[in-house]
Parts: sequence; C-alpha cells; structure tokens
Amino acid sequence: MPGTNATAIRTTAAVEGDVTVLLIGMRINHFWAVHHWLPVFLAMPRMLRELAKDPKRGLLNHVLLTASPRTYYVVQYWESKEKLYEYAHSPDMFHHRAWAVINRKERKGQVRGHVGLWHEAYVVPEGSYESIYADMPPFGLAAAHGQVPLERRGKRARDRFAYRTRKTAGAAEARTEKHVVAPGNAPDEG
Repeated sequence: MPGTNATAIRTTAAVEGDVTVLLIGMRINHFWAVHHWLPVFLAMPRMLRELAKDPKRGLLNHVLLTASPRTYYVVQYWESKEKLYEYAHSPDMFHHRAWAVINRKERKGQVRGHVGLWHEAYVVPEGSYESIYADMPPFGLAAAHGQVPLERRGKRARDRFAYRTRKTAGAAEARTEKHVVAPGNAPDEG
C-alpha cells in the first residue's frame, strides 16, 4: 500500500497452504492505434476496483507493473483457483463482458493485432515457494497473506521451503501411514 511504513526487521509471507497467482497483461503493438489499446488498458483498473468492492470474490492483493513502454501487467494473488475461475466466468462481472467484446471483434475479423493480451495462472503447492522482505512494508505475497518474523519460518531459504503448516504436515503423515506395510505382509522380493 502506498505510504505504508517499512518494517525494520526481516519478515516472510504468512502463507499457509497453496498459493494461486495470476499474471495478466497487455502489450501495445501499435502506439498509433489508441482506440484499440486504450480500452484494454483501462479495463484492468476497472476489474481491480470491482474486485476490491467484493473481497468474497477472492482477490487477496495485486501489484501493477510495467515491463516496457509497450507492456503492462498485474500480478494477482487469489484465495484459490476456484475463486479465480468463478470471477472470470461470472456473467455479472466486468471481465466476462470485456471478453465478450473481444471475442465478438475477433469473430468479425476486427482484431488486427494492435494490442496483445496474455495471462499465466499458477497454483503453487506449499513447500514450493518462499519469501523474504528486508525493511519492507507488506508487499506481494506478504501483502496478500500477511507477514511474520523470518525466524518463524526459517532464516534460510531452504528452511522456508521446508516449512509446512500443521494441516499440510498432518495430511502428509496420514498419506505416509496409509502406505506403511505391516511386517509379514510385504510382497515377496524377487
């Protein structure tokens, strides 16, 4: 958040469980075709405002970024992929209407490559992400899920990768116990 004070300690994201991340953006292919790319450029802030008004939709946080004067994108952190899908396909939300316009133009042959659109979605399992923030206000994953002192999850990256919530650790133990073979019941080795 703009104006948020930096935390004078090292922290990590307080995430528990899987993380759902969406990268979504646009590329201006022809600067002179403003009437093609400007509506696309203005659509994302509208969607973000819509989502901010209804936190139950599942968007936890976002970061607006630019890769070049042509390419703009958003990193979004979601509660789950199901919430992301639900928003994307909900007919009463602006995203659905915006895509309907794009699809209609494409069917009519009115899309001429003036603006590129892209997205990538990831569901990252617990144990496959880690983070560190030094003298930073909540940012990115920590802004989405909160932050905790680094020591709670481990000072080294390998320790933070190895961190498991009790729920996840318990599920892993249960899976291991199911596959334990009782003595005398093991298949013949040959």
